[in-house]
Amino acid sequence: MIHDPTTRTLARLPDGTPPQLLVVVDTEEEFDWQQFDRANISVEAMADAHHGQTVCDRHGIVPTYVADHPVVTQRTGIDVLRTFLREGRAEVGAHLHPWVNPPFEEAVHAANSYPGNLPPALERAKMRALGDAIERAFGSRPRIYKAGRYGIGAHSAAALEAEGFDIDCSPCPAYDFSGDGGPDYSRVDAMPYWFGKARRLLCVPTTAGFVGAAGSAGALAPRLWRTATAPLAAKLRAPGVLSRLGVLSRIRLSPEGFDLHSLMRLTRSLRARGQQVFAFSYHSSTLRPGCTQYVHTVEQRAAFLGVMNDYFAWFLRDFGGAATTPLRLRERLFGKGREVTA
Repeated sequence: MIHDPTTRTLARLPDGTPPQLLVVVDTEEEFDWQQFDRANISVEAMADAHHGQTVCDRHGIVPTYVADHPVVTQRTGIDVLRTFLREGRAEVGAHLHPWVNPPFEEAVHAANSYPGNLPPALERAKMRALGDAIERAFGSRPRIYKAGRYGIGAHSAAALEAEGFDIDCSPCPAYDFSGDGGPDYSRVDAMPYWFGKARRLLCVPTTAGFVGAAGSAGALAPRLWRTATAPLAAKLRAPGVLSRLGVLSRIRLSPEGFDLHSLMRLTRSLRARGQQVFAFSYHSSTLRPGCTQYVHTVEQRAAFLGVMNDYFAWFLRDFGGAATTPLRLRERLFGKGREVTA
């Protein structure tokens, strides 16, 4: 895995900079997240993307839609994103789902759903095909990338550099996807950093982490979480017990499965540890009831959007933060002093 937390070049904003908030939307086809089928390319849920966009507009936030191949090659997806782009309300990046992104040379199974597991030449070819499709749809090549299923790999940096990307948003700290062949980010924090051969690629991880009494205890938190989520312990609801006792919780900065209190708690905890940049995320398909596990009804969607609205209001007003985008963030960081941590 290229995102090694023990050797990296941190990307730090000047002291005194307000905490920065950016929004990354995984913009993709509707599919069963437990199955991977090349025939599942419907993007009808894109007709509901405006619900999230409206919340972002209300707070002056310009979201980044990292879009996959089905979205950027079908009229429904193209028209929605083109409108947002034309009006200056959004940015568009690339989101690689290998099983629905040509060229189709690999077998379809869980391990190959992580782009970083593919042979290097095939991973790069799929990146290039996706970049070509985005350029045809919107007139310029994408500079922002997010691997499907957070699946960056050992050769991904070289492919990203070769294909002209500047920013990677793939890692999901505190999460371990190795059970079906994916990367293990359980020991990775959410700090942005420079990586790649030339150290010009900026990594902006999804904001996620462990909080609670054991949450900042180095390697203890992932070990304790792994023990608590083992089959027998999970059956006894150990993760819930640890959370209620204030010992350990794992939170992702997303309204998908997390309430406002949890998002505020994560933000405060990470800020106290020096976090400057907060990457809020959700999936485009969640905004159509029934497409994901998080929203089944119109009423649940309203509640979901309410969490987004209330968090944005709190972050930008009460927490003293400011809105940014991955591209704006990189412009501020590039060329400034780079602190190397080992």
